[in-house]
Order: sequence, then structure tokens, then C-alpha cells
Amino acid sequence: MELSTEVQEGLQLCGDSAQISDPAFNFLVKSACETLLQGRQRDRDVLDDPSVTQADPAVLKQVFASLTTLLLEAAKHNTDSTNTSSLLEDCKMSPDRIEAFNNVYMSNRTELQSVLSSTGSGFPHIVDVDWRLDYYIKNNHLDHVNEPTYLVTLKTEEPGSSELKDVQFACTVEQLQDMVGKLKDACKSMEKASQT
Repeated sequence: MELSTEVQEGLQLCGDSAQISDPAFNFLVKSACETLLQGRQRDRDVLDDPSVTQADPAVLKQVFASLTTLLLEAAKHNTDSTNTSSLLEDCKMSPDRIEAFNNVYMSNRTELQSVLSSTGSGFPHIVDVDWRLDYYIKNNHLDHVNEPTYLVTLKTEEPGSSELKDVQFACTVEQLQDMVGKLKDACKSMEKASQT
């Protein structure tokens, strides 16, 4: 498991008790894990907690991001507590803090892995199209436009969801012809890629 220098610097700040107190560290580890598992932003909650009010907000941000990254990377690589311990020792963290981190991580590792497995990068599928042709005679800027405009609504469906979302846009005849040509080229490329 490799971590960027920014993450390692943030973890070193975690180990510095002059920057982050022990109660603040415990709170930050639990908050980072809760944020990942519950899927909601807790920045305000983190900054408002009494255990972290003495710390610099910029340091808190870096520490919180580093702990979140470490939790995700460790879960992604199915890292055990001995590997995380050695990594945190390299970042000059005290044994008490290493144990506190490992307790939170190991008790939530399977939940973090299930969150990671449910995170996908699938693109929405176009399932329907509605369109209409409007003819603009004039607009707010010009007295005479005299141009047809297509108003297109694409109905899309996210993978794993049955809810339809609308993507709307307006285009000229030339823009619509260009888009249709590019879509045909993309379809041909996909057909060639699937045959090889």
C-alpha cells in the first residue's frame, strides 16, 4: 500500500501531540470512519467538536483527509493491523494512537470494504429521447434570429437504479448533425472493440 507524501505528512501531524491531542485524535479517527460509512459530509461537526477546537483548522483538514485516505486504502488492500501498525510507526505515531486507529479500522474493515465494492463508475444509459423543433424569430439580444433550434431531452438510467433522470439541451441543426455523426462513430468503435 503506497500513500502520497501529502497523506504521509498528514499522518505525521496525527502523531504530533502538540498539534492534535489524544482526545482529538480519537474523535478524528471515529469521525473519518463514520463519514465513509454513512456517506455524508461532517466537516462542520468535526470543526465544532470541543475536543478539536484548540487545533488549527488547516491541520485538522489535512489530518482528517489523511485518516480518511488511510482507512480507504487499508480496506481496499485488505491490510491487517500489523501492516497498518508498521505504516503508522513510520509516520512517528505513538503506540497508543496506533492501537486506537487499529481498533476503529479492524472493527469497521468489512463495512468499509462493502462501501468500496458498492462504489461504481458506471455511466448512465440513454433509454429514451424526446425532442421538439422550435423556430426562434428573435431573442433578447437580436431583433432577427430566424433560426430553428432543437430542444432535446435524453432520459437516462443509472446502473443499478430504475429511476430515470432527464438531461436537457438545445442545439442548432448543425450541432445536432455533428452530435449524431459522433454518436455513430462511437457506436462503430464500440462494435469494432467488441469483435476483437
